[in-house]
Amino acid sequence: MAMNATPAPGYDIARDVSFELEELDDLVGELLVDHAERAPRDARIVALRLGIGGQRPQTLSRIGAGYDLARDRVRQLYTKAVGRVVIEAAASRLPIRTVFAGRYPIDLGDNRLVAALLAETYATDTDLVATEWSYLKLRLAGHSPTDAKRVAGYVMQRILGWQKKTASILGKLHPADDPGDFTALLDGIEWSPGPVAALPHSSARVLDGDDDGRGRFYLAKVGRQVCYDSAMTARLLRMLDGAANVVAFQEEPTALTYDFGGIEQVHYPSVVAGFADGRVALIDVLPLGRIAFHHTRVQRSLGRAFAAERGWGYLAWTGSSLDEHRLVGRPDVARLATTLGQTRWSRGDLARECAETGLLDLAGLVLRDEATRRLDRLPIRLSTVNA
Repeated sequence: MAMNATPAPGYDIARDVSFELEELDDLVGELLVDHAERAPRDARIVALRLGIGGQRPQTLSRIGAGYDLARDRVRQLYTKAVGRVVIEAAASRLPIRTVFAGRYPIDLGDNRLVAALLAETYATDTDLVATEWSYLKLRLAGHSPTDAKRVAGYVMQRILGWQKKTASILGKLHPADDPGDFTALLDGIEWSPGPVAALPHSSARVLDGDDDGRGRFYLAKVGRQVCYDSAMTARLLRMLDGAANVVAFQEEPTALTYDFGGIEQVHYPSVVAGFADGRVALIDVLPLGRIAFHHTRVQRSLGRAFAAERGWGYLAWTGSSLDEHRLVGRPDVARLATTLGQTRWSRGDLARECAETGLLDLAGLVLRDEATRRLDRLPIRLSTVNA
């Protein structure tokens, strides 16, 4: 992706989704598991902030609310914990330095590092914590604190610069006379029968407006400033604002609570849109690279059920032309189903069997057989639900 942090016309998120990218998330998750043995609260704060394991990154204020801590105190604990995790990584049994240094070499140069980190930020929908993720990746690769902070700062500068020029940049991304992206989006909506509930007129989420990674822009269709956490969400909102057959929409219309791993979680579906023909659809931004994570699938099921109860349509929007239905229909998905069977597979097994197909085909397999398969983090944990 280009250095200005904005996807070029025709860009598809699928090109930046890979096993290598998911391995980074997995390795950091394992480091945090080890760190939790010594400091469980601090490890949990880092995991929540970065969105480890398929969950969305959380704001400092929201994390603080869960621990009865001020926002600045959460930032202090996060910073201290990351410093300790980096030190612990040097003595870890995990191939941390090999993997991260291979992806972010010290001699790569600032421009190429920034370009790579920006592409990964967009592919994982983690603009909110672009600085934190960039800094941690570079430190684990062996970059000095000063260099890592500088490059991470450049990444955030690109994102903030993009946010300040949102109207013109998003206009270039999705010209008003090219409805192709929105037409493709409509094709993926699962419409529910029955009476259609009215469109809500307020957000269920209390915004942490001071968070550095959050952007906002004015949208004419709703007549006000709208906040967003990532370029993917902004892209969706811009499409809805420019679509002739969308009459109104409301971002984050409800809060869906659920238990995950014994911890109460909250999911805010991205937006609900009302159409000129009277239909309503709930649209959830769920990044392509994480669409098959068990955590994401729980959120998707909650959103789909909430929409069905109200007679609304539902769409899990991946930011790609590859929606969940097209993933399931990929040619190599059936081959993987036959090869993998219904057994538990290790990282090595998956790497060998998926070498010719890749992460997207594995994701398609899990979505196809989601009643029997569970994928906690790619590519390490694929198992039967009852295994």
